[in-house]
Amino acid sequence: MSKGQDFVRRLPDSSHHFKSATSFWRLIHIDPILLLGLLALSVYGLVVLYSASGHSQFMVKRQVVFFGMAYLAMFAVAQVNLMFLERYAFWFYGFGIILLVLVLVVGVGAKGAQRWLSLGFVRFQPSEILKLAVPICVASFFSARILPPRFSHIVICLVFILLPAALIVKQPDLGTAILVATSGLIGLFLAGLPWRYILGTVAAVAAAAWPMWHFVMHDYQKRRVLTLLDPEADRLGAGWNIIQSKTAIGSGGWEGKGWMNGTQSQLDFLPESHTDFIIAVLAEEFGMMGVLLLLAGYFFVISRGLWIAVTAQSTFSRILAGSITLTFMVYVFVNIGMVSGLLPVVGVPLPLVSLGGTSLISLMLGFGLLMAVATERKRVTV
Repeated sequence: MSKGQDFVRRLPDSSHHFKSATSFWRLIHIDPILLLGLLALSVYGLVVLYSASGHSQFMVKRQVVFFGMAYLAMFAVAQVNLMFLERYAFWFYGFGIILLVLVLVVGVGAKGAQRWLSLGFVRFQPSEILKLAVPICVASFFSARILPPRFSHIVICLVFILLPAALIVKQPDLGTAILVATSGLIGLFLAGLPWRYILGTVAAVAAAAWPMWHFVMHDYQKRRVLTLLDPEADRLGAGWNIIQSKTAIGSGGWEGKGWMNGTQSQLDFLPESHTDFIIAVLAEEFGMMGVLLLLAGYFFVISRGLWIAVTAQSTFSRILAGSITLTFMVYVFVNIGMVSGLLPVVGVPLPLVSLGGTSLISLMLGFGLLMAVATERKRVTV
């Protein structure tokens, strides 16, 4: 140091390490914040599932395998080039429609429903594919058009949405049909659907309630609605599930009865305790505190997903990311609503908590697309 110069103390430059870490996550197309939230919910789900399944190590190990497959699928989809996906979205959608038609022709039936295709060594539900194909198709359709959408574009989009929903209703699977339609309608809303059309749609749905009840809905679907309005009318039949579910939720109080100490689930009073009604087990054993912790996890994931949508690089990416995130929120809302007696029971599992294979993998494929949006490089227009 030369004479007359001031001595300057410098800290080590840490920006290089930060940039290297950021570059690593972008290189493998993974958003670490979203991944952290998903992993936390997955671990929490396994803890609850162990109790809800009657301490079944087999079910927990099976779910761990499903999680492994789902996270691998998420990682694989995260590597997809979104411009390629946008270009071939309608081919993917058409492939899904063909599979739905095949279900009606040569599908495998169970419990009065024909919803599966069998490949010999495995069977799967093509309707799960449409949960992704529909929002991808809607996002691609509007990405090439001026927004907000014109009336003619809205009509065309509704055809894309309602065609697969109608085919799924024929299986019959009204719950999945509603979720598939919802994923597309959310994309339509995010494209800038005017409020006058939204209010008109609400009025049309209300007007269609009577003919839907008499000419479209099956007897078991009508029983679900009647059970929602008065579960006490058939306490030992159709109302049993919801009555036992609300009993379990109410008995948990604030702190719960303790892990694996719930009476409704451990004594088999609560049906489907490891699938659709698993949050009732959580509420009984972990109390309101446990439910709020789960909701905080969901809020974290949904908030991150919406942030990814807001900061996306293109119209296609924004609509797609927003649709996937808000559809995930609808899944959570519908499951909790039906278990607590606010909505009819439609057989929607609790995301990342309920036991499941196909639904879990399709869910994580959606999060893989979110990862791809989060790490998408800025598009250059020529």
